[in-house]
Amino acid sequence: MTQNMLKWLDDLRRSPVKKAMPVLSFPAIQLLGITVLDLINDSDLQAKAMKMISERVDSAASLSLMDLSVEAECFGSEIRKSDYEVPTVTGNIVSDMQSAEQLRIPEIRTGRTGIYIDAVKKAKKMIQDRPVFAGMIGPFSLSGRLLNVTEIMVHCYDDPELVHAVMKKSTEFLINYAKAYKEAGADGVIMAEPLTGILSPILAKKFSSPYVKRIVDEIQDENFLVIYHNCGNNTIQMIDSILSTKAAAFHFGNSIDMSVMLQKIPEDIIVMGNIDPAKEIKGGTPESVRKATLETLEKCAHHPNYVISSGCDIPPLSKWENIDAFFGAVKEFYDKIKKNDNESTFLEKE
Repeated sequence: MTQNMLKWLDDLRRSPVKKAMPVLSFPAIQLLGITVLDLINDSDLQAKAMKMISERVDSAASLSLMDLSVEAECFGSEIRKSDYEVPTVTGNIVSDMQSAEQLRIPEIRTGRTGIYIDAVKKAKKMIQDRPVFAGMIGPFSLSGRLLNVTEIMVHCYDDPELVHAVMKKSTEFLINYAKAYKEAGADGVIMAEPLTGILSPILAKKFSSPYVKRIVDEIQDENFLVIYHNCGNNTIQMIDSILSTKAAAFHFGNSIDMSVMLQKIPEDIIVMGNIDPAKEIKGGTPESVRKATLETLEKCAHHPNYVISSGCDIPPLSKWENIDAFFGAVKEFYDKIKKNDNESTFLEKE
């Protein structure tokens, strides 16, 4: 069943009490008693993981795996996999214009894309109380994995035509991938474009934003949203080009001051972030997570368009007591707001 996601987003913005929406999926391996390898290769386990998380936490939406290796693997990239870490891309498969021209755009459902699409389709049937978003990589971040993350930075200056050649193929594939998620019933995608975050604003405007916008233009409508994620430390400086992508909402990492970012974004656009997933949620304590969460909400929640989240994907072995502490702190903060609102209403009636 489809729902008007633009209305969902507007309702979220208008509500004085907001639910958190962290990038939370891989820690489900602890709840299921399985490994990351088990999870990334089984759509039933992925759907079950999403369902278990939705039953445990009161989140604004359910998210599928944020695995930024699956798309590059389809193109032929080598992937490093392990039992308790998120898969990563190694090496590169494009080095010059000849190899870029020979690069074939994969069919959807090759590699593990079929598993991930099926997982979202199954999860959508199991989770009825909140939207279901699929995770996918952004076009510059995918191109960086095909060309090598370090090399693409050099090519942006020395061989921009090579970068554009790979970007065009990456973008075409990602449009098809997002459409497959849409057909599977997803309510939208969270598109991770973290590699763009280390570009200069000029290069981001040239090499990332136009391609992201093309994807958004092709797939976003009232029933299917694109939430743009970028956890780089240059996002404040490049916010104008990021906003030009016209994504429905934006998600930023903990390397920036979220209170500064919120001043640069119109109040009718939802902004999410940015509790440190590694230092706090994985490496912290329940009390330190609670403290960091409450401090972030105190600084940012007066902006009506702010939704608290993790700054990036929460690592697989993050402690569930810390994840619970994050949600507990969000509830504590908004319960206080509700109490104050109720007391104000009572006094007005008196």
